Amino acid sequence: MGRAVLEPRGNEKGSIGYAVGAFDLFHIGHLNLIKQAREHCDELIIGVVSDDVLERTKGARPVIPEYERLEIVKNLSIVDRAVLEINEDRLETWKELGFNVFFKGDDWKGTVKGRDLERRFAEVGVQIQYFPYTVHTSSSLLRRALQTLDEASAKESEAASQ
Repeated sequence: MGRAVLEPRGNEKGSIGYAVGAFDLFHIGHLNLIKQAREHCDELIIGVVSDDVLERTKGARPVIPEYERLEIVKNLSIVDRAVLEINEDRLETWKELGFNVFFKGDDWKGTVKGRDLERRFAEVGVQIQYFPYTVHTSSSLLRRALQTLDEASAKESEAASQ
């Protein structure tokens, strides 16, 4: 089943946008980022960070394995292409994919990492578009809630066995 031909949506004709994330425990914040990105480019590529990269950069493996997270994102009708992100350096990804707009949550704006990314992308002509970060929902928050439930369940089981 092929993709429908898309009418131009971006500020410049032929813009290729790229957003990347873990997309673990897929939630409304993820969807908001992808929907907003879709409105600002002609072609939207979404990178799903691999399990190994997440373990190296965040110190933990995701709850949902990479092949499932990639399949979820790939099947969103507003995504033109989904790729497994195996590079920690976004410039390496840019060399492979050739996007000209990079989308990121505004929690990065003004940070050391964010300013470094802006500088490096400006050198190759890539614009960074920040979108509001969904504060009330995050995978980290959901992961902590699940851990709390697991701990409570373990305590109940222990108490019941005594």
